[in-house]
Amino acid sequence: MLERMREARAQARGDGSLVALRDSCLTLMSERGEANSVKFAHRAISQYRQLGKDGRAAFFDMLAEEFAPDAGGVVASAQRYAETRSADSLIDLIRAAEPPRQELLRRLNRAPEGTATILEMRRELLQEMRSKPRLAAVEADLHHLLSSWFNPGFLRLERVDWRAPALLLEKIIRYEAVHEIGSWNALRRRLEPDRRCFAFFHPALPDDPLIFVEVALVHRMPAAIGPLLDDERVDPEAARATCAVFYSISNCQPGLRGVSLGNFLIKRVCEVLKDEFPRLRQFCTLSPIPGLAKWVQRGARLPANRLPQEVLTRLEQAQARVKPLLDEGGAGLGDVLESAAPAQREALLRLGAAYLCATREHDAESDPVAKFHLHPGAQLARVNVLANPAPRGLRESVGLMVNYLYDLRRIERNHESFVRSRVAAAREVTALL
Repeated sequence: MLERMREARAQARGDGSLVALRDSCLTLMSERGEANSVKFAHRAISQYRQLGKDGRAAFFDMLAEEFAPDAGGVVASAQRYAETRSADSLIDLIRAAEPPRQELLRRLNRAPEGTATILEMRRELLQEMRSKPRLAAVEADLHHLLSSWFNPGFLRLERVDWRAPALLLEKIIRYEAVHEIGSWNALRRRLEPDRRCFAFFHPALPDDPLIFVEVALVHRMPAAIGPLLDDERVDPEAARATCAVFYSISNCQPGLRGVSLGNFLIKRVCEVLKDEFPRLRQFCTLSPIPGLAKWVQRGARLPANRLPQEVLTRLEQAQARVKPLLDEGGAGLGDVLESAAPAQREALLRLGAAYLCATREHDAESDPVAKFHLHPGAQLARVNVLANPAPRGLRESVGLMVNYLYDLRRIERNHESFVRSRVAAAREVTALL
């Protein structure tokens, strides 16, 4: 393998910075590099950071071409395993099939700043793949490694409160992805005694949250986001709260896209809160439906096998009632919905319920937030009209929000149902259909 890479290096073309980085990578993969891995990993990471956009794109091409498995070796090992079915031949096949770039990335990760750089590398690679699908194998290797390195069992769960370092609080404001935090006072409100914020941290990135969730401690499942964000009165009875509402969850590291952390975070936080507040009986969310508006505007059509025919017929009628509202609304859609007739509001709720009940795990058209909550076993508990009249809420979700219920006794059953293409939904939701 090293001989093949040296030949590629001899034939390489490109600027001096990329050639120097290639030399460092080859040295890092050699016996000398293995013995001094931190030193050479640091050198390679520094050289990567000095590359411009084009240089980094060329580096990804180099990973795809020069650090790929040897095809002949893979075929030969596969033939030996097919003939012998022995443990030794299987081990040889596994070693032959693993791309050398995986070991290169493991060694690069030994540098003090290696983990952060590899996250940055994957973020840039995901962007590069939009025009270079041939980099899919490199992306698969990075995803595989990061899924192992960022296994939730290795992560540290921390509560973020007002006493946290200012740098961390600034990052919470900057990374908030669902409901913008417009000021320090707004942040402070989200960290008061009747609120909680929890984040996952990795040992290699101790000062940078990977993902965080914001929680409100209330006395009943909420139907609108406004009171959770705008209410300045701190509830003095928070200790007697019976409902914990996850109303915002934000991924902070684009390089970890597709690495499952959020579901583990919610489940861990449920356990922590249950210990702190024994009166809690409900764990739920108040979530947006970011794919709903586009789906409605495209005609609210669903595959015929997703829902019964009579439901699909009622959807057409609901779409006919809602379309005039959307056509009339524009920038004033919130006011239009506020004054809408009860039948029109009911039609909008029906569209939302049907769209969510038709969610499927591997369907690219299904709402991503719904899949995020339904896959780990949440139940679709309630759809709320005019729950978020903010511009983004109207633009993406037509003002609707949904409560997902995390019933710890039924999570596994609900997960199995979703995997079998059945959404666990409360009677209040199915009655809308």
